[in-house]
Amino acid sequence: MASTSDIRTGLILKIDGNLYTVIEFGQNKTARAAAKVWAKLKGVDNARTIEQTWNSGETIHPVRVEKRPYQFLFKDDTGYTFMDTETYEQISVAPEMVDAPQFLKDGQEVSVLINTETDQPMGVELPDKIVMRVTYSEPGVKGDTATRTLKPATVETGATVNVPLFVNEGELIKINAKTGEYVERVKE
Repeated sequence: MASTSDIRTGLILKIDGNLYTVIEFGQNKTARAAAKVWAKLKGVDNARTIEQTWNSGETIHPVRVEKRPYQFLFKDDTGYTFMDTETYEQISVAPEMVDAPQFLKDGQEVSVLINTETDQPMGVELPDKIVMRVTYSEPGVKGDTATRTLKPATVETGATVNVPLFVNEGELIKINAKTGEYVERVKE
């Protein structure tokens, strides 16, 4: 069994029969009372966000999770379909289980979080940084580079990303999949 000293960001806990991911955590110490451990938790199987407090040293119930490599195949009415790159088994997951579905391209490698107790998928994580081709962007105005001005650009998946004025249509850019922000231009 684990205790509150094992809490860390990204840990998945079972609380009241539901699974939650630790987003943020900390410890409150006072001179008179025992130390308390708090955590901000996001639901894995629902979109709820809760805060939980434990006495220091109290028992918690973490869930063992494996990250397995999968490849994105297609999206249909049932959700997003992925293929295990080792066994070639296919799974379908609900759209709310995918981190940033607007950046999914056919054949893209992703990590699927699998609950080892039930062998069920719990979520899909894209790589931190992904490379996309700009399919549409307004041309930048020459000489307007004194400030960090951004313009909207559409990438190959149809998502819109704010990019610097020097980025043009047809160029490859690197995007942070977690925040959806432009990182840098990529040379071909």
